[in-house]
Amino acid sequence: MVNVLTMYMSLLRALMKLVGVKPQAVEIEPGTVMRFWVPSDQTTSNTKSKPDKPAVVFVHGFELDGILTWQFQVLALAKEYAVYVPDLLFFGESITDRKERKVAFQAECTAKGLRKLGVEKCTLVGMSYGGVVCFKMAEMYPDLVESMVVGCTVMAMTESISRAGLERIGFSSWSEYLMPDTVKGVKDLLLVATYKLPWMPDFVFKSILEIMFDNRKERLELLQELVVSDKDFIVPRFSQKIHLLWGGDDIIFNMEEARNLKELQFASKAEQAPHDWKEATTITGGVR
Repeated sequence: MVNVLTMYMSLLRALMKLVGVKPQAVEIEPGTVMRFWVPSDQTTSNTKSKPDKPAVVFVHGFELDGILTWQFQVLALAKEYAVYVPDLLFFGESITDRKERKVAFQAECTAKGLRKLGVEKCTLVGMSYGGVVCFKMAEMYPDLVESMVVGCTVMAMTESISRAGLERIGFSSWSEYLMPDTVKGVKDLLLVATYKLPWMPDFVFKSILEIMFDNRKERLELLQELVVSDKDFIVPRFSQKIHLLWGGDDIIFNMEEARNLKELQFASKAEQAPHDWKEATTITGGVR
């Protein structure tokens, strides 16, 4: 039976072409190649010419690759913005022979790829795992990242945040939740990760399982490096504008985490920021 996700990707590629977006492989360093979806007139270049449109970079989460995650946003925004959508390492067609699996390496490679594409300044948009990568990019490359829009994410996946999130969704580990090996596991993942998941036949979930969960060994290693101890996490100081966009029914990172993140965002601009997520005071009011 033909994989329906493979068929859909062919259609999606054609739709992206119509709105002026194409896939492009960028060699970050020997042995490390990332795929970016870029404006169709984009060529890999070391020149620093300014784009005609503001650059917006969409960074995906741990479930799907870049263009499947952000397809509707790209279709809506490609005419007004220079849209870039990377596949993080070990997602889509991005690979490395390096043994590094930390979030900082994802951030470094993404930033280097954007620079090779001639991007001088950009706005980052990230969710979930991609939001963690965005925060790290903003910390490491403040000259590249002008502002961020992040949602359903955290600055860093500390042990305390990890425990609370797993308890809310009813899984014993992130690998159990994020790396399913059965059709039921894919269903459970999407039921938690989406709002009112529409009915789909089992062969759709099977197609997702066959295509989207390769590089299993490397992705498990990414998850092992994701969680950091509470005592080792120090809140970075950010100069950028950071906008928080949240789903009120999110249970992985709920509204309490969103309010704590907002407080930490303010704390990051203070002279001395708290070292532990627990020290951030939950404040009332919506996030901006």
